[in-house]
Parts: sequence; structure tokens; C-alpha cells
Amino acid sequence: MARTVAIIVGSIRKDSINLKLAKALVKLAPSDFDCDFVRIDDLPVYNQDLDQSPPESVSRAKSQISAAKALLFVTPEHNRSLPTALKNVLDWVSRPYGKNLWAGKPAGIAGASIGAIGTAVAQAHLRSVLGYLDVPTLGQPEVYIHFSQGLIDEHGNISNETTKNFLQTFMNRYAAWISEYN
Repeated sequence: MARTVAIIVGSIRKDSINLKLAKALVKLAPSDFDCDFVRIDDLPVYNQDLDQSPPESVSRAKSQISAAKALLFVTPEHNRSLPTALKNVLDWVSRPYGKNLWAGKPAGIAGASIGAIGTAVAQAHLRSVLGYLDVPTLGQPEVYIHFSQGLIDEHGNISNETTKNFLQTFMNRYAAWISEYN
């Protein structure tokens, strides 16, 4: 039976290195994963006034998260924190109060950056928010990829064998861990 995994990429840039990383992770996923990329670039800024009749784009994202058995966040770091688009989808899908669709869904977190510390601070902030939203997160291995040109192409092909083996280890551990919840 297929396990639906919602993939939430924190970057909305067309040529995002985190989108490339997400595609690489999907290629390394077990065959029973049904990976569903959640579009977040068209969501309006969260506005509580719209909770009772959200725009179609918000309803679509909420539906995807509701249908998912697990979550995989792949995010860059913006100014030592979460990207705005990622925080925005977290807010929309957790509202209105008492209707948090994230709750109880196990999550993995990964990220890539050209910077030396990768996405460590953004991931720490994300874990804090997810903890409040009642989303259990895989603790190890942590995935902070120092991205260099050509490491992963637009199709998710990984050029470095060591990186590919590490990411495969992460996906294997993630798959085993979410099995405990589903």
C-alpha cells in the first residue's frame, strides 16, 4: 500500500537548490512512497480574516497535507531563519485555531545551502515551530547539505557518491521511522 508523503520545499525560486535536493530525495525514496509536492508559491500571506473561506490555493495545500501520511520539509535558510513562504504555509495549514492539519504527521527535515553551516539554524527554527504544531520530527541523521555547482541536477541526479550514500541512509531511516506512525 502506498504511503503518501507531502514534500514541502521552503524555497519558491524556480532554480532552487532545495528543489533539486527534494527531487534527489524522492528518487531515493522507497517504491511504496507516493510523493506529493505541495505548491506554496501562490499562497497569499496568511490572514485570519480568510480562515472561514480560504482562497483555492490554500484549500489545495490543506487538502494535500490532510491526505498525507508523512511530511518531508526541504528548506533553505533565509537570514538565519525560515523562509517566508515556508512559515506562511505552516500558518495557513494550522488554522483556524483547533483545525491544525499538521498534527501527528511524522516529518523529516533536510536542507541545502552554499554557505558553510548549511541550513542548521533554519532547521532548528523549523523544529521549534513543528514541535508547537504537534509534528514529531526525525532527529537523526541531520541533513545539512553544503551545495556546490553540479552536485545535484534539475532531475535529482546526484554526482557525488558519498553524498548520494548519505542521502540514501537518511531516506532509509526516514522510511523506517515513519512506519512507526502509519
